[in-house]
Amino acid sequence: MVDYPTPVGRATLAVDVPPRPVTVLVLGHGAGGDIDAPDLLAVRDAALPLRIAVVRLRQPYRVAGRRAPAPAGQLDQAFAAVLRGIDDLPGLSGDLPVLVGGRSSGARVAARGALAGGAAGLLALAFPLSPPGRPEVSRLEELTGAGVPMLVVQGARDPFGTAQQLRQALAGTAAQVVEIADADHTFRTRRADPTTTGDSLASVAAAATSWLRGRVAQP
Repeated sequence: MVDYPTPVGRATLAVDVPPRPVTVLVLGHGAGGDIDAPDLLAVRDAALPLRIAVVRLRQPYRVAGRRAPAPAGQLDQAFAAVLRGIDDLPGLSGDLPVLVGGRSSGARVAARGALAGGAAGLLALAFPLSPPGRPEVSRLEELTGAGVPMLVVQGARDPFGTAQQLRQALAGTAAQVVEIADADHTFRTRRADPTTTGDSLASVAAAATSWLRGRVAQP
């Protein structure tokens, strides 16, 4: 774990670097969650065999022990600071291409910072299109304004926006949307068999693997 200063407080970074990395993927966590969320770990495990280094950012408010998220501007500043300092992290010197992403709130932050941060792509997990029961409040502009190729991985029954709703909202764009069957905002399923949640995470990993493979130039 790397302590990392930002303009809005100290963040911590979990940095996983494969041998001879060719790309870096920076991931943010959800509003009340952390960098050990199962879907973030599934994406990390999918990326490393592709020689993609993974940096999981714990935002300063979580480092300070708070669960309520900081204002959007502070989240964005911390994320931007990490992107600016990627080359200074252990094992990541060499001006590697950068991809960004995250789950839920972390996906929003990544979308807002992708273009300015020079990212080559965006991986959004469980993007919160609208608060539950409030479809009039839309965050769609954050995705459409990202300005980079993107993959959105979404549960079929996510109360913050289903995969079908995201697909309809992004129709006419180059964004890819992958639906995880029967999954909610955390990619859990309703089925009685607990192994089905593992199946949904495997589907998340498979979608990420396919998209990430197309984003990197393998020697």
